[in-house]
Amino acid sequence: MKFTLESQTAVTIRSVSETDIHIGEVRWSQTIALTPAGVVDDWAEQPIESLRFEHFARLLDTGATLIILGTGSQQVLPPRELVFAMARNSVGFEVMDTRAAARTFNVLAGEGRQVAAVLYL
Repeated sequence: MKFTLESQTAVTIRSVSETDIHIGEVRWSQTIALTPAGVVDDWAEQPIESLRFEHFARLLDTGATLIILGTGSQQVLPPRELVFAMARNSVGFEVMDTRAAARTFNVLAGEGRQVAAVLYL
């Protein structure tokens, strides 16, 4: 008898390059936001240094308790006030380069965690 673990998520990030993010059979060539249920198609891209808590409202409305911010090829720190606002609202918030963020998202989503990600190229 063979046992396999089947992912309960609709979204699996297959690869990340400098020009696109490959999710399922679709390649995205812009910043995207996603949850285990799918890509959030109305994410309004903001410069990282301009991000505010309100920008993440749509992701938080999905029930996400952890948000991963992938900031491109290198880690870029967002505004301190955003980090503090996430903490005040009991939202886990991790910042890393986009490739690491994609790997982390896949693992956590595969575990059934209430995770969301915003991935910049």
